[in-house]
Amino acid sequence: MAGIKALISLSFGGAVGLMFLMLGCALPVYNTYWPLFLLFFYILAPVPYCISRRVVDDTDSASNACKELAIFLTTGIVISAFGLPIVFARATVIAWGACALVLTGNLVIFSTILGFFMVFGTNDDFSWQQW
Repeated sequence: MAGIKALISLSFGGAVGLMFLMLGCALPVYNTYWPLFLLFFYILAPVPYCISRRVVDDTDSASNACKELAIFLTTGIVISAFGLPIVFARATVIAWGACALVLTGNLVIFSTILGFFMVFGTNDDFSWQQW
């Protein structure tokens, strides 16, 4: 039952994060949809870590290059997702208020992605590999 509660709370977090992203785009004050390019970052962020989990054997307690490279690439994607709205706002493509809403959405979405891997990333009896 704990897995279902976690799944519901994670889906709520994702919905709230996407709501902030849409508010930064669609409010009549801002009315520009350039921040929707961040959806690519949301999709790409977990990909390197998921690939490295499939390739790397988890029995080795020492760190390995594949897993560290995946964490490095994921960190680059996340930092790029936080930097893009700031660059848009500095270039006056979007307003600073929209930038604040988009950055809040980024914080919520990436916290949700991190929470997903913390909850369903372990190899216990209820894991994300069942889905």
